[in-house]
Amino acid sequence: MVKYSREPAVPTKAAKARGDDMRIHYKNTYEVAAAIRGMQLEKAEKYLRDVIDHKQCVPFRKHSTTARTAQAHPFHVTQGRWPKKPCEHLLDLLENVRSNADAKGLDLRKTYITHIQVNKARKGRRRGFKAHGRIKDWCASNCHVELFVTEKAENVKKAEEEKAKHFSKKQLARMKLRVGKPAKKTDANTAVPGK
Repeated sequence: MVKYSREPAVPTKAAKARGDDMRIHYKNTYEVAAAIRGMQLEKAEKYLRDVIDHKQCVPFRKHSTTARTAQAHPFHVTQGRWPKKPCEHLLDLLENVRSNADAKGLDLRKTYITHIQVNKARKGRRRGFKAHGRIKDWCASNCHVELFVTEKAENVKKAEEEKAKHFSKKQLARMKLRVGKPAKKTDANTAVPGK
């Protein structure tokens, strides 16, 4: 069994998927994963398709040496891109996790991406030939991707219970005075004559 970096809180209400040594750039995949983390499964799939069609962009926050675009403004950043290959690979992973969730009997409309993680994999090494017989390395920055979706439980309101009232010493003293105080007597000066 493949080891994940963490396990879901309720394993019966979660489905997992994983891709190892994927031939996609680590940095771009990291940003795409950060963009869909916490999204509903169907919404994440629609978002990735929009990125491929250049209708929405992926905001670049950590690895942000990119040009500016107005499509990044809803994410409160200025820089964004449309990394096609990572979006296609993550769509395949989301399709895989969708079928796993369906096999477990989860409600797909209530499933959210609660964990997605991108790790650097071993570099793919090739050679490039330069002038004067020199050879340089030609590496590919591969990555591992793991994710799981969790079905969110319905929110149940907590039963209202009466809270114990706390009184200060001063308030308690006033209450004792009110309880133990006799009824007001009328003074002789204020008494109505003839009664």
